[in-house]
Amino acid sequence: MENLTYVTGNYGKYISVKEKFDKEGIPIHYFKCDLEEPNINDIQWISKEKARQAYERLGTPVFAADSGFYIEDYPDNPGYPGAFVKRSGVSKNIEGLLETMKKVENRSCFFQDCLTFYDGEEFYQFFGISKGYLSTNKRGHEVKRAKSNLWYVFIPNNCDKTLAEMTDEERENRCDNRTSATDEFIKWYKLEYKNRKQKRKRQYDKRIE
Repeated sequence: MENLTYVTGNYGKYISVKEKFDKEGIPIHYFKCDLEEPNINDIQWISKEKARQAYERLGTPVFAADSGFYIEDYPDNPGYPGAFVKRSGVSKNIEGLLETMKKVENRSCFFQDCLTFYDGEEFYQFFGISKGYLSTNKRGHEVKRAKSNLWYVFIPNNCDKTLAEMTDEERENRCDNRTSATDEFIKWYKLEYKNRKQKRKRQYDKRIE
């Protein structure tokens, strides 16, 4: 398999992703880069644009991801902040978020992520979701691999701790029926992509015979 490069400006995300690839024996490179994000509330489009930009810079197979955080009953703006979680400042101002939500009974929310892989020929996309609810106060300790400050206030379904309160083992083994874009990509890459590459090569060989 060719080398893969994960492009992100968030080192915590890289650590979490690398551990999963290491377990499958797939080496990946890390390229720290804050790519320009389209001003659109659509993680699928943003992720694809990041992968395209990254490939233009590196010229090698890359994958990039984008995620959104959706609060069902956010006052006057259901589903906010979505893909704007970083640009809105919500993840940096956890106290402000809790203040805004203090009188809201329905605290259901979810993370959704989209990973885009681009090999210079085709785009492939994978999705994941983790549902839960907001705590009423900030809870937990600093976690090196934390993907967001929202870990201090997000309690996954069927759990009573925030992500930041959990141990690594508890986070890994929690029973909240979540799915992971990274896991879906790894499974596909190990099986389907290798077969597609071989098929493409055979077709190319036939054309030049």
